[in-house]
Amino acid sequence: MRGSLDKFNKLVDALQELPTIGKKSATRLAYHMVMKDSFVGMKISHAIEEALGSLKLCSSCGGMSEDELCFICCDESRDETLLCIVENAKDILLLEENRLFDGRYFVLESLEELNLSSLQKLVSSGVKEVVFALTPSIANDAVMLYIEDKLSNFNINYSKIAQGVPTGVSLENIDLLSLSRALTDRVKV
Repeated sequence: MRGSLDKFNKLVDALQELPTIGKKSATRLAYHMVMKDSFVGMKISHAIEEALGSLKLCSSCGGMSEDELCFICCDESRDETLLCIVENAKDILLLEENRLFDGRYFVLESLEELNLSSLQKLVSSGVKEVVFALTPSIANDAVMLYIEDKLSNFNINYSKIAQGVPTGVSLENIDLLSLSRALTDRVKV
């Protein structure tokens, strides 16, 4: 077909596969990379290629790394008595970017893929507290109970991140689970 934009449309379709990118944004990004600033397009293409070729999972915690062990697992100044269990490696980046936690991490991608021996090895190296930083849900509550059961032979305290009503949000805009948890976990003032 004459005048076809198959390659451009293929790029738009590929960009749309990214989370939170709709057709409009994908078209705008594709147009910018191809027609407005091809250097940016090449730079992005090169960065993606390099990242795909060098990033892997840390053999200890499951976080992102360019080496066998990530920079966190190699950092001897971190508090080895604290272990934070997160849902994915992206959560580690968020906590680290904001300097919210100074212990070690363990990524729990899914219960089916739970590397129990890695978790037990981390815990046996002196962990005193396991902090669950998981999205509040009944399923994740069950995951926490399962992990506590599997680590029951260790002398560990367990905690989870606080949940409830976010600052500045009116009660009418809070989901029922968050509101219920906020009431259940209320604190004295």
